[in-house]
Amino acid sequence: MNIRDLWAESLAGMLARPVRSALTTLGTVLGITTLVVTMGIAATAGNQIVGRFDELLATSVTVEVPQNSRQALVSWEAAAELRRLRGVLSATALAQSDKSSNLVVTANNLLDPTQVAGQTLAVVAATPDLPATTRGRLLTGRFYDAGHLTRGDRVVVLGEQAAAMLGITRLDHAPAVFINDRAYTVIGIIGGLQREQVLASAILVPPTLGPDFGLKNVTRVLVGTQLGAAELIARQAPLALSPNHTGELQVIAPPSPKRARDGAQDDVNGLFLVLGLVSLVVGAVGIANVTLVTIMERVAEIGLRRALGAARRHIAAQFLLESSLIGLAGGVIGASLGTVAVVVVAAVRHWTPVLDIRLALAAPVAGALVGLLAGLYPALRAARMEPVDALR
Repeated sequence: MNIRDLWAESLAGMLARPVRSALTTLGTVLGITTLVVTMGIAATAGNQIVGRFDELLATSVTVEVPQNSRQALVSWEAAAELRRLRGVLSATALAQSDKSSNLVVTANNLLDPTQVAGQTLAVVAATPDLPATTRGRLLTGRFYDAGHLTRGDRVVVLGEQAAAMLGITRLDHAPAVFINDRAYTVIGIIGGLQREQVLASAILVPPTLGPDFGLKNVTRVLVGTQLGAAELIARQAPLALSPNHTGELQVIAPPSPKRARDGAQDDVNGLFLVLGLVSLVVGAVGIANVTLVTIMERVAEIGLRRALGAARRHIAAQFLLESSLIGLAGGVIGASLGTVAVVVVAAVRHWTPVLDIRLALAAPVAGALVGLLAGLYPALRAARMEPVDALR
């Protein structure tokens, strides 16, 4: 039997019962579709995570400064020097301690039951660039500047939550807050903090007033960078802040978008890959079962072919080719449906679909391989039939 006759006989056998062949193909279609959708959605979701990667997180670098009793590792002026690095948009030095995080603050020093009582709030010393670095806005008033630092003015800026707790909403009468029985004029209220939201419930003071609360040395430096520059700035920041103590500074850099994408893709793959493999196994069992039933129905045909001179390999090749064609058809249809499903899901979610052409090309091959393996036992069983037994 030549190749042309083998193809013709296999196609004729597969198309002789189109409904049965279609139902047999359905298992492979579902398996291949699930695999293509799994890989496509995983790649698309991973790409979407990179595209929508949190810009605030991706452009924020934090340098933790350990406290050294002998000397200050980072000076208050070092944050200004850090802005000279290419890619740095803003930098703010802060100081906070356990003691300064629990100070009693009152809006007046009189025991008036009609007024807001004292509140336990955190006092944080920060350089004037804090609004830009935290992407906050002044709800009212202003933030202290270099002039206040030079003159040593006793001024503070309240976070919006701290102001609400103290009952301060207006600054036209120059209200003051009392910390450790000393008055400090409130010149601004800051809110809308996109970074370091914890400062919304704190009282911000200039570095020149830091020693009043035991805040002499910098404990943290916040750096706002351009998108894509965070990794480079994370390596350069310790050297720029403290050249002689770079090893003692701890840099907290944003995670890599690639790792986030790969992690999401791995999670989605692990969730749905099992479903695809189960569907393929079900499809293979279906092909094997139908092929066995077909052989039983075509026993007389097999016996006649063997009596007319067909060898065992010809019988085996015919049934193997039939099962492979069924799997190939399932692979082609499944790959097409899976590709369409990925595009539809991406369009509905307004995503950019990401499809691997190698996956689309490999899916039909995988379907044919499943059909080949599923038809192996039925084909060998058909090939073992003796002509006399088959015709009997």
